Amino acid sequence: MLALATACTGSTVQGRPGASGLRDPYFPKAGNGGYQVDHYRLDLAYDPGDGVLHGKAVITARAEQGLSSFNLDLSGLKVEDVTVQGAGARFNRTGNELTVRPADDLRTGEVFRTEVAYSGKPKALSDPDGSEEGWIPVEDGAVAVGEPVGSMTWFPGNHHPSDKAAYDVTLTVPKGYEGVSNGLLRSRTDTGDGRTAFAWHSAEPVASYLVTAAVGKFKVATGQTASGLPLYTAVAPGEPEGGGPGLARLPEMVEWGAARFGPYPFAAAGAIVAPSQTLPYALETQTRPVFPGAPDEGLVLHELAHQWFGNSVSPKTWKDMWLNEGFATYAEWLWTEEHGGPSAQRRFEAFLAGDTSVDPGADSDWDAFPPAAPPGPEEISAGPVYYRGAMVLHRIRQEAGDERFFALLRGWVADHRHGNASTADFTAYAERKTGLDLSKVWDTWLYGKGSPR
Repeated sequence: MLALATACTGSTVQGRPGASGLRDPYFPKAGNGGYQVDHYRLDLAYDPGDGVLHGKAVITARAEQGLSSFNLDLSGLKVEDVTVQGAGARFNRTGNELTVRPADDLRTGEVFRTEVAYSGKPKALSDPDGSEEGWIPVEDGAVAVGEPVGSMTWFPGNHHPSDKAAYDVTLTVPKGYEGVSNGLLRSRTDTGDGRTAFAWHSAEPVASYLVTAAVGKFKVATGQTASGLPLYTAVAPGEPEGGGPGLARLPEMVEWGAARFGPYPFAAAGAIVAPSQTLPYALETQTRPVFPGAPDEGLVLHELAHQWFGNSVSPKTWKDMWLNEGFATYAEWLWTEEHGGPSAQRRFEAFLAGDTSVDPGADSDWDAFPPAAPPGPEEISAGPVYYRGAMVLHRIRQEAGDERFFALLRGWVADHRHGNASTADFTAYAERKTGLDLSKVWDTWLYGKGSPR
């Protein structure tokens, strides 16, 4: 074990170890204390032929206390070298924690750069609900998804949604393959050794679970929305042209979302369509959601809505997941309401009545627990977080009326843009924005343990 005794830096400042977890209600070891990351530069090389990932992570962060050591989350993979501020650093591994001891203590407020060289065959993680996340090998490629903590299977970092950062990701892959990540593609370069390097840039803050990397023989399509937003879509071989008719409506959906919720919060949009059966779920990876096979219209809208709700306004803890999923589900209801389908009111009533002719989810356990208090980590993506979460929003709409309700949605996104928020932040904001006492809605629908009626 690495000794973590405090040491003098030569000034009056003494460092102490940063915490190895942020005590998230459901994932207490996720994230790390003592610093906040400003920027990640990830240089990754991957060959599907041998499945080995070679990586170098350059992490620029700010110390929030004097640090004699700090932790990074990293699962598996061999760490080959670590430097801090250009000097060699001692390090050790315990479970999913990489503990780094700089040559000199870091002062409170100091901006410091950590470089980690690593390699190996990444292994996926099993979530509490039994699904897999992380670096997922697929036929002739791989795709990375990270909710809630799977990003630590392919790069070291502060893996909790409360620490968002800008990213530059370079993926170097064999010729004939595409390397796809978040944000804008800055360059595509022939490296001269039979490989191609794809350099991606995300200027807006990203929670690490929303970072992706995909390698495959994708068919890439580019374009833009009516308002000029760049679009980049990568579709796996064997999937429908362009990702199918649902994805074809993405440009229209982006414009609709901007009109309903406020300006689209990022510099690009698009999608990654992985081979069918890659995953049992889609994920709203920032600017470029990952879909297992061609998605239908509702799924495209849901993951797009997350760009506002979950990606720009991210949860403070994993207990706040309904702020992601309830809002994205209600966005689906709004889209359907305005495009020839059942109204949100009719869907709300269908869930109360168990009417699956309106919504197949109406006979689910949508009322099994309050959306603001899932019983455990295995339930943060369960039905009540989505459906009952959406019903909370509809109850606010019923109380406030459309004008105040939609002003609330736009205001919430604008006032918390690129930040983090909790359920308590939302309830206080909703009452302040609408001017209403919504305590009965919170007590019955958001926090109530019984079936709401």
